[in-house]
Amino acid sequence: MAGRFLNFFKVFSRIKRRGSKVHPAQQPEEPEPLQPMQDGAAMDRTQEQDPTRGRVCRTAQEVTSNMGTGSIENCEDYTTNTSAALLDMLVEEGLPSPKQVPAMVRFIHQWLMANESDGHRLDRTLLDITKAQPTDVVMTLLRVAPSCDRAAMAMWKTILCSPRTAKLARLRLLNVLGSWPEHSTCTSDGDTTRVLSLAATVVMWKILQEPCIPQIVTLYCTRLFVHLLFQAYFSTLDTPEEVDKFWKECQQQHGFGASPNRFALETLKSLLCRMQYEGVVMAIERKCGWDTLLCADTQNYAVGVLVRVMRSSSIPLSSGIALYLLRLLSMEMPCWDFAALAFLVEVLECLDVTKYGASLIEIISKNLQSECRERRRLALRCLMVLGPMNPSTAKKIWNLTENLVDALQENDSFMVRMTIVVLRYLFLYNGAPIRSSIALRLAEALLPLFDSDDIQVQLGSITVFEEMIDLLMKEERKALKTHICQSLVPLFIYCHDENLDVAEASREALIRVAEFLKRRNLMQLVKTAQLWKFAQCLLAEDRSRAAEHLRQALRYLRSPQEPLREAAVRFMGMAGALMRGQKDELQVLREALQALSEESSPSHASTVAQLAFNQRAAELRSPDGPDKAVSL
Repeated sequence: MAGRFLNFFKVFSRIKRRGSKVHPAQQPEEPEPLQPMQDGAAMDRTQEQDPTRGRVCRTAQEVTSNMGTGSIENCEDYTTNTSAALLDMLVEEGLPSPKQVPAMVRFIHQWLMANESDGHRLDRTLLDITKAQPTDVVMTLLRVAPSCDRAAMAMWKTILCSPRTAKLARLRLLNVLGSWPEHSTCTSDGDTTRVLSLAATVVMWKILQEPCIPQIVTLYCTRLFVHLLFQAYFSTLDTPEEVDKFWKECQQQHGFGASPNRFALETLKSLLCRMQYEGVVMAIERKCGWDTLLCADTQNYAVGVLVRVMRSSSIPLSSGIALYLLRLLSMEMPCWDFAALAFLVEVLECLDVTKYGASLIEIISKNLQSECRERRRLALRCLMVLGPMNPSTAKKIWNLTENLVDALQENDSFMVRMTIVVLRYLFLYNGAPIRSSIALRLAEALLPLFDSDDIQVQLGSITVFEEMIDLLMKEERKALKTHICQSLVPLFIYCHDENLDVAEASREALIRVAEFLKRRNLMQLVKTAQLWKFAQCLLAEDRSRAAEHLRQALRYLRSPQEPLREAAVRFMGMAGALMRGQKDELQVLREALQALSEESSPSHASTVAQLAFNQRAAELRSPDGPDKAVSL
């Protein structure tokens, strides 16, 4: 059969070179569908009734008889109508080999280009081969006519408006549309030529200009929206050379706009208007959303504007977009993942978390562990959106605690701030006990954040530290004792902070730490605001750790806040008095003197402490010791 159709198309090629066209007036407007001949008598009767049909049948017999040997020398010239009728009849005899379908698509396109007045002559044949081989037909048509000329548009309308072929073809077309910058599929004839996704966009733009909209628009509106938005997004970031070359051809043929990304946006606007969302288009226009989407530096802002306007106009459409983005992320498509996650953040509130929470958490977890900082940032933004939505989501997020602990160590205050907020939601809504292994890492990550220059990070870290203590399992509290003790001095110092919120949070946390350590006397002193008595008791009870406490206070000598520097100096003086006789007393005094000497504006307390430490250091130096002096 394959050989017969190969020769068949050779005949058509010969016809095209040698034959003459029939004037449109001579062509029948609606040719009667041809039926395969059963025997010679039937053919004779048909010839008597319809001379044209008889000629077609004789042609079919001639082609059939000569295809076996490949000899077509005796074939007469055929009109274009005759060629089309012959194609119809051979398809009726049985669909050709899949390898011949691309050639048939090319022939139909060429025939339509030559016969504008008889555009529907081969509709039935086109539908038959599309139903049998939809991928071959769609891909070949996009290859033959990527800029969607008149004949190609007629074929697309036939395919997409027929119940027999619409579903099969539109899914293939959507796949191409969503494969920036190109889609690669091998057709049955072995053709591996890649098809640009922009060619599918041209088809969609033309479809959207038609008075009657095919179901591809109404049934797949959300998918079309996402694909067109992504195409505008990607083509703004990078337009490959082959895309640019194709676009110039489209401009010459159709007079399209200046750039592929702007054309994708115009197609997206047409889609929204055809779906009766003209108000959305205008609202985004007023906020300059379309223009900012075409600039790489402002794309994220533009997407936020676009989605927020969409969300306020149509929750169902926004929910559909969110679901489709979630599906894309679940499919692990690297070229789409980042953009899909960025868009998903904006429509996440429209997603039914109770139904799709498991898939969403899996995606967030993967991106929290990504080496790309921007992906981690987007994952945290997703968690920020989820946090206040529904307390039940906290239980789903709880398994991400370890990833969140890692995020606390980011060198990005915005990411740390988001992580702290998410942890607070978790502790507030979930309340599950924290394993000691996680609590240890969490404590190690939180303690340095007490000194953050970002007030929100500082406040949040102190609060989360306090809440973490409440969630420790009783049998595992001993493992955290050392880390909890390390918070005493920083929290005491910050009780003197100029920011009243920080000071209050530090006092509350200090009370909670003292309670955890079962030091009720210290807890009571903080409650009654006797902070310096607290410091005296702390140092007296921890005499062996006086040097450690003094070292902790050293870093606050560099604080821009004078109350914190004063509190640190006074605390250091009290600690220094208790270090007498300790092994590393001289070394600690040296460190303290060095830190005091670096103060840009030493206070009276600093000067007094410096003199006292210097005097004590001199006492510790013996005339025969290695140290001859203490450098101030």
